[in-house]
Amino acid sequence: MSLPLEGLSAIVTGAGRGLGRAEALELARLGASVVVNDYGQPGRDGSGEASATPAEEVAAEITAAGGRAVAHLGDIADFETARGLVDLAVTAFGKLDVLVNNAGILRDRMVFSMSEDEWDSVIRVHLKGHFNTTHFAAVHWRGRAKAGETGVYGRIVNTSSEAFLAGSAGQPNYAAAKGGIVGLTTSTALALARYGVTANAICPRARTRMTEDVFAGFAEPAAEDELDPLSPEHVAPLVGYLASPAAARVNGQLLVVHGGMVAVVERPRVAAKFDTAKEVFGFEELDGLLTPYFAERPPNETFAASEVLGLRKG
Repeated sequence: MSLPLEGLSAIVTGAGRGLGRAEALELARLGASVVVNDYGQPGRDGSGEASATPAEEVAAEITAAGGRAVAHLGDIADFETARGLVDLAVTAFGKLDVLVNNAGILRDRMVFSMSEDEWDSVIRVHLKGHFNTTHFAAVHWRGRAKAGETGVYGRIVNTSSEAFLAGSAGQPNYAAAKGGIVGLTTSTALALARYGVTANAICPRARTRMTEDVFAGFAEPAAEDELDPLSPEHVAPLVGYLASPAAARVNGQLLVVHGGMVAVVERPRVAAKFDTAKEVFGFEELDGLLTPYFAERPPNETFAASEVLGLRKG
């Protein structure tokens, strides 16, 4: 019996640790050949010396288990590095079939305290990094289709966050980048569908080096032999599914995933609609319509993701 991803090749960015590592291992377990990308910096804020060791260790782990993998050291926020990453997949495995964008950093600060560099660096790694790899993967797939190849296969799985859905007071840069990734995903899904490519985004909850303080005290394992409800291993299977032929009809979607739960997020819906009784709205009419409407709603109403989707402290 063949494996779901047998004969396919994949790139996973930020795959030297945490969530990316779990995703790379899962894709390999399902039969894919994997390019393991990681810049290898020790700081979750992108600080420290770059190192090939994290990517090489994951690639070696895949190879030791009988799979095929190569390591790639590089900053995917650099345009030419992203080009080289896609070229490596094509050189090593003959083609690229799956792109999983996971690499990211955190530089948390309230909006009134955040520096320009703290804003730019997070937008650069998350949003520009997603664009860079997506661009060169799309060039690869479109080029094959234009050359007359039939049955071009492409899957993009991007990483957004509930910080975009629910807001995160101390992460304006991160929340903005993750919202931008959703927009990039839906636009890419529409643009590449004609070539046999799908693009989807996930909002994962996982206890990793980047989120250890965020999830401190949340949903701890009840016993030593119990899998952490926030383990990256709960997220990786969804990435494997979205990378597979089984997900051919899943395109332009946003899915929240953690601890044995997957939620498909609807696109924004209109909550209320008001029409002017005149040719054009005036201040008084808007005040008479909108002020009572918002007065009846809970103050500072937001999408309470932790309650709706089942995350509890303790």
